[in-house]
Amino acid sequence: MSSMKQDTRPIAVMDSGVGGISVLREMVRIMPQEDFIFFGDSANAPYGTKTTEFVRDLVISHVDSYLERGAKAIAIACNTATAAALKDLRQMYPELPLVGIEPALKPAVEQHVGGRVLVMATPMTIREEKFNLLLSRFQDRAIIYPLACPGLMDYVEAGNFDSPQLYSFLEELLWDYRNGAVDAVVLGCTHYPFVRKAIAKVLGPEIEIYDGAEGTARELKRRMEVAGILCTDEKRKGVVTFENSNPTPEKMALSKHLLEITLES
Repeated sequence: MSSMKQDTRPIAVMDSGVGGISVLREMVRIMPQEDFIFFGDSANAPYGTKTTEFVRDLVISHVDSYLERGAKAIAIACNTATAAALKDLRQMYPELPLVGIEPALKPAVEQHVGGRVLVMATPMTIREEKFNLLLSRFQDRAIIYPLACPGLMDYVEAGNFDSPQLYSFLEELLWDYRNGAVDAVVLGCTHYPFVRKAIAKVLGPEIEIYDGAEGTARELKRRMEVAGILCTDEKRKGVVTFENSNPTPEKMALSKHLLEITLES
């Protein structure tokens, strides 16, 4: 037990940019004694409009470099990167506590059986086999509308969560789904929770909004428990280190800000 307590190696959390901080927030909340390194690949963002092969190779190289630096677990906090690389990474590192993220379609459909569920995601997530398999599991239980949202993550990357430009972008994007046209929205990109207030304003307050951050955090904790590498020292306060492939002062300040702001709509 004492050796478990001493496992203070960091957990690496990575995303195409700063959106994965929506997942990191949940991980810090449920595992406050752990150290985290968050890597945002803003120099290569957005991933969602790139080829699958390009994204897969990038993600594998990032994972390899964090494992070389001593990371004890890896979270791919990006739906696009998960779809492109998770299967290959699981085969490469079968013993590694490794999680990805997928759109939270299951809880949305279970709470709105027979209802209409909008899934907002990047073009690549919607194109990938992983998402289409997920869709096929639930499409007989609800009417599901997949919506590619190219350009939406760019607002988050720019720290823009509440501007007239964002609202006009969302109004055009979501025009067909307003005024009660859908019952629930699944945020299928980890950037989107940071604009959930704006999405709720455009679609109406009665819309229920789902994202996969909490489920992903719990799954990582479970896998780390099974592997015996959780830090169990309750007196310890973990630290979060931010790294970025485009480490401008603005991007690093935005990363810290996103960890601390309130998201509730």
